[in-house]
This record gives sequence, structure tokens and C-alpha cells, in this order.
Amino acid sequence: MNITILGAGAWGTALAMSLADRHAVMLWGRDAAAMRDMQQQRENAAYLPGFRLPDSLSLSADFSAALAHVGTDGLLLVATSLAGLRPLAMQLKSYAIPNIVWLCKGFEADTHLLPHQIVREVLGSDVPAGALSGPSFAQEVAHGLPCALAIASDNAALRELVVSAVHGPSMRIYSTDDVIGVEVGGAVKNILAIATGIIDGLKLGLNARAALITRGLVEITRFGVALGGRTETFMGLAGMGDLILTCTGDLSRNRKVGLGLAQGKKLEQIVTELGHVAEGVRCAQAVRALATEHGIDMPITHAVAAVLFDGDSPLEMVSRLLARDARNEMA
Repeated sequence: MNITILGAGAWGTALAMSLADRHAVMLWGRDAAAMRDMQQQRENAAYLPGFRLPDSLSLSADFSAALAHVGTDGLLLVATSLAGLRPLAMQLKSYAIPNIVWLCKGFEADTHLLPHQIVREVLGSDVPAGALSGPSFAQEVAHGLPCALAIASDNAALRELVVSAVHGPSMRIYSTDDVIGVEVGGAVKNILAIATGIIDGLKLGLNARAALITRGLVEITRFGVALGGRTETFMGLAGMGDLILTCTGDLSRNRKVGLGLAQGKKLEQIVTELGHVAEGVRCAQAVRALATEHGIDMPITHAVAAVLFDGDSPLEMVSRLLARDARNEMA
């Protein structure tokens, strides 16, 4: 199958590497000089250093050529950051594309839209579309270590296409039609990972970490169901699975943000040191606004946003959460 991946960051590159031994894969990046360097060095030194790109993987900065590669029956994967999704969708309006599947997670900063809402707003509802999400560190995928993801789409044929293309020896793909649930799980878990990083950075213990992750899952589920997702989705890969990985894994960028905040670093310094996008920072403001608008109780999200944007200290965040009144666990 012909597969084009738009976006040559860490995750796009890792997935391209994983698929290149079974499919004709083209990886597109907008920076022509960077793509030339990747072609010459057979390595993405900027975003995924230390991994040799397969000889069978094609690289290009030519947008038209990348879209031509997909043809009428291939698979188009978008691996930009969420902020890059709308501009890329605007570019795609000029092309006849067979489908679109995005890997990004979060809410758009200004509009507070989920990825599928952005895609529908720009491209309409005729193009088969879906989200590929779940617990997946790029470095581990590039190493060929086992991974499981979920493809969410209201188009059954697209779900089958993604499963047939991506499912393989080291990567299992499950399917669902709950696009909202999958996208909410993938977005909000990043906020909880920042909170967990703060807990770990303050050395508050494993008990506190477990409590925060558990109550965080309740928070994600409450929010997701209110927006139209299904409860069972949050018990799956895009919910609990992604939450556990992002909150506890040392490779988690969002967890590193929390660790830095606990050490007293300024947010700008932390983001600069990361050198990558930490979607939980952008997401926290949008989710806080949506929760307030819809009257959804999200104490952890509000506490994290207060640290990120309102000047609260990490210790104040913890004190605020501990001072909440006792309640029924199932409430």
C-alpha cells in the first residue's frame, strides 16, 4: 500500500520507520533543507536522533509529490502538532485525497475544537477521516518494541484500511467509532501528566501518584462523556492506556514539564529545554475554559492551569487539591 505521512517530527518519523518494511512509505516535511539532510544522513537528527532510517523509506519536501504518492487508494497520515493541523488541512483543500488520519492530540488553542472538528470544518464531511491514538512513545516505536493503538472513525471502511495497513508484528491496532472519546482521552491525559510530574518532582510518593492518576481518569471520563464520548472508551488504550504511559514514562514530555515546575523552573525555560511541543501546556487552558463553560468539575485540570498561567506554585496546587471536601468516590 502507498502511505504518505505528513510531518517529519519524532512520531511521524517513528511510524514511517515502522511501516516502511511492509509498504511504500513517503515521509514529508515542510523544511526542505532538513529533509535533504535526512536524505543524506538517513537519520532525523533533530527529532529522533540515533535511529537509521530504512533505505526503503522515501523522503520529500514536495507537498504535491507527497499527495500524488497516496493516489486514490492509499493512506494519508498527518503527524503534525495540533497547531499545525488546520494550516495543513487548508493546504489539502486543493487536492483530491482518499482519506485523512491524524496522530495529533489536544484542543485547538483559540477555538477549543478537537482535531476531528477542525478537519470537518476545513475539509467537510465527504473525506473519510479518523484519529489514530494510544500509548506510544516515538523512541520505542522506532526501536520496534511492542505497541497498541486505536483507530477511531465513523467510517468503517477507513477503520478497516488502517487496521490492515498499520497492524503488524510489533503494533496491534484496535478500532472504534468513538472519535470524541479517543480524542478527549488523548488530549486531557497530557494535563494529568503535568500534574503527575509535579507530584513526583515534589517527592510526594507513589501513593500520591496513584491517587492522582486514578482521580485523573475519573476527571477525563467525566469531561469526555459530557462532550459526547462513551465511558468504556476511557477504560481503553486512548484513555487509561495513554494516561498511564504519559504520567509514568520517563520519555513523557508533559511529565517533564511537571518535574521542571516542581524544581522551580519557569515554564518558558522548561519548554525551551524540551525542544519539542508539550501539548498539555496548550491543552490546559482550553480544557479549563470548556469545563467552566459546561459546568464540569475538573479540579486537577484547574489546579494545573493555575500553576501554568495564574502564578500558583506547585505546592499551592497540591494544597488546593488536598483541601477539597470529602466525597463519594463514584460521584
